[in-house]
Amino acid sequence: MQPMPVQKDGKQFVALRDPSMLIQQTMVVQPQALPVIQLFEGELDTTAIAERLVAAETPDRAAVVKEARSQVEALATQMDQFGLLWGPKHEEYEQKLSETLHERGMLPLQASGSLVQLAAQARGDEKPPEDETAQREWGRSLAVGMLETWMEQAEDPEFEAPVIGLVVPHLDYVRGAEVYAGGYRAWVGAAKPDRVVILGTNHFGAGDGVVMTELGHDTPLGPVSPDREVLAKLRERLGDRLFKDELDLVPEHSIEFHLPFITHLFGDVPVVAALIPDPLVPMIEDDGKRVSTPEFVEGLGAVLEEVGGLTYFVASADLSHVGPQFGEPKPVDDDRRVEVERHDREHLGKFLDSDAQGFLEAMEWCKNQTRWCSVGNMYAVKSLANASAVELIDYKQASDERGHHMVSVASMAFLGS
Repeated sequence: MQPMPVQKDGKQFVALRDPSMLIQQTMVVQPQALPVIQLFEGELDTTAIAERLVAAETPDRAAVVKEARSQVEALATQMDQFGLLWGPKHEEYEQKLSETLHERGMLPLQASGSLVQLAAQARGDEKPPEDETAQREWGRSLAVGMLETWMEQAEDPEFEAPVIGLVVPHLDYVRGAEVYAGGYRAWVGAAKPDRVVILGTNHFGAGDGVVMTELGHDTPLGPVSPDREVLAKLRERLGDRLFKDELDLVPEHSIEFHLPFITHLFGDVPVVAALIPDPLVPMIEDDGKRVSTPEFVEGLGAVLEEVGGLTYFVASADLSHVGPQFGEPKPVDDDRRVEVERHDREHLGKFLDSDAQGFLEAMEWCKNQTRWCSVGNMYAVKSLANASAVELIDYKQASDERGHHMVSVASMAFLGS
């Protein structure tokens, strides 16, 4: 869960946001509840948690522990109702959400809806129509206009060889639009592919293997269909393991942010979308119940060769994450920015020049000290694209004024022969 500070009647509270969005309600607690919630790790029962909270020298300790346990259990009961604890209630919410999504046949419009909001803000005080159908068409028109503006402002990289894949960010559009557009500008006028493989990062989900879905995606430009032939053949090879954690895709932005660009460029091209774990981080249990990154790369490569046609690839990748928001002790200053850029460009060089395994070994050697969040999908696309070369298009650092956080991003092109 994500604790978020909120105020009510001049008092400070904490909202516990559930990134998986199983239910729409958000639980709000007193700030002093957070140290208790941090003990809900599955190792302690309520008595043990209460004993941790009560000092050993407390008078009449047994009675105090009993009262503390009652409060802990009340908190746990409330969290359970909001789907914030593993257990039967959580599984019930998951089942209901899964049934709703499969009835619709697609994942809901989430992060990419910000495209319409940005376009509406740029246009002024224009209000959307009240009719739902007219409102969708209004939003679509705004989104297309915003995409066209960004693409027109981007510089044409003018590659002589065809571009068969891209590395582009999943940073929000406000901070990342020029880097998105700089990458996707390379596909303006390109041949329409038979499919686009989009590999993202699982930021909030429970799955620690590769996560896929057979559902489509809703976007401001309309629905995007999955490549059902590729998915069916992947299921034959790798089984239901690929789809066990498909609800992780509901709140995940790293796939969705790219769909409007791809639809704008190529129309109704089907996609193969997957969230790729970091191959440098061991799976919680290597018990064969989830699909590892190397296993997925091998399986998808074989399936794409079998089905044939023209496939384009997208690695949805942000690079370094530094500053206090990401656990560092000091705010990001100019020296830190220079240091991060030097580190980024060194490892971008390894990505551009070496093979996929060489890039992975370089990241493992440096222990990914600036927290690149997309090593897995970069490695996977590097392995799958079989490019003749990889070229850097753009690099950018995005930070807040206080230096509380900084994220670096890049766009790169995989060139065919």
